[in-house]
Amino acid sequence: MLSPVLFALAGASALVAALLPRIVHSLPVSLPMAFLAGGVLLGLVPGLPTVDPLEHGAATQHVTEIVVIISLMGAGLALDRPVSLRGWASTWRLIAVAMPVTIVLVALGAWLLAGLPLAAALLLGAVLAPTDPVLATDVQVGEPSDEEGAEDEVRFALTSEAGLNDGAAFPVVHLAVVLAAAGAAAGWSEVGGWVLEDVLLRTVVGLVGGIVIGKVLGELFFRSPLPSLRLADEAEGFTALAVTFLAYGVTELLHGYGFVAVFVAACAIRSAERAHGAHQVAHSFVEQIERMLTAWLLLLLGAALADGLLSALTWQLALVGVLLIVVARPLAGWLSLLGTHGGTLERVVISVFGVRGIGSLFYLSWALEEEGSFPAEQLWAAVGFTIALSVLLHGASATPLVKRLDAARERAAASDRPGDIASTHL
Repeated sequence: MLSPVLFALAGASALVAALLPRIVHSLPVSLPMAFLAGGVLLGLVPGLPTVDPLEHGAATQHVTEIVVIISLMGAGLALDRPVSLRGWASTWRLIAVAMPVTIVLVALGAWLLAGLPLAAALLLGAVLAPTDPVLATDVQVGEPSDEEGAEDEVRFALTSEAGLNDGAAFPVVHLAVVLAAAGAAAGWSEVGGWVLEDVLLRTVVGLVGGIVIGKVLGELFFRSPLPSLRLADEAEGFTALAVTFLAYGVTELLHGYGFVAVFVAACAIRSAERAHGAHQVAHSFVEQIERMLTAWLLLLLGAALADGLLSALTWQLALVGVLLIVVARPLAGWLSLLGTHGGTLERVVISVFGVRGIGSLFYLSWALEEEGSFPAEQLWAAVGFTIALSVLLHGASATPLVKRLDAARERAAASDRPGDIASTHL
């Protein structure tokens, strides 16, 4: 009877994922909060199988992998702003400054406060560095539009950062694995090999793979001389999944970062014909799949929390998670955004909403599958606690805070530049 129960739960959760946003849209309650709590309740029900990501590491890795790459495609398709040094200034700073600083601060905290070995502390910092606005939908951009200036700085910065930092954190995860595998014998040869392979080669292949696949498919979809190959004319949403899996699979086969390739390919396809209605169809299709898969994954995470995932959590590890959310990320984000064209209030909101999410689950499961010497129970406890805390704090504050920000922006635009709300900075 277990299989019918699981199917019933999957169907009920998918239905709730469709209905709940309509019910709680005006409340300080997010979809991730509801599903995480629901998962905890399910974990307390006797007779259901135990959810243990340590026991099912490979399954955890591949399930989270799928959710991450689909979310990356959705993020890339949603962005209206063309890629440029100036237009994406906030994004570049968040990736190049905020993320490394966050990794260092978390690693130091895990090493000095929680007593984790250096490689494990570095892994924890890298795992918890990527942000995930999917778990706080009010701080990500909406549907693609025809207007390049339709995105406000907060939603654009957080969405574009999430699209890039899942791939940008991977080299540090690799470094932690290299250090853990080499142990006391780690030297310049291991670090040099990491720089050449995991930093330079994989990143370049990821970028080039994403650009080439995105541009080739963009030309095919929108401007093929053969009408039967212009798939954009039919506006089939599942073509976005084809691009997602193709970009990821081909790039990984070529020894590159597939996460980078998927997001870059999405941006390249968007730029091929920026105002085409096929983007809305593809984005809507991807978003629906992403919402359903995220709901199921959060149910499983909640059940795992109830089934003992936090049994190895110490107050020191919990403190590291708290400091990440309330000190490290806000501080690193604020410092990285100094001098950008966003307003002071916008920089504060961008810095605070560094939501932890699905990418962290993937990175940890991947690293533990690669190297078995990490203290797995402690790392899972720390990551599970931090994600749950992020879902709670950011989920409860996102709706009211962003609504106030939008209202303030509308008032400012009404007095200064009527009709130009998105580009009004606070």
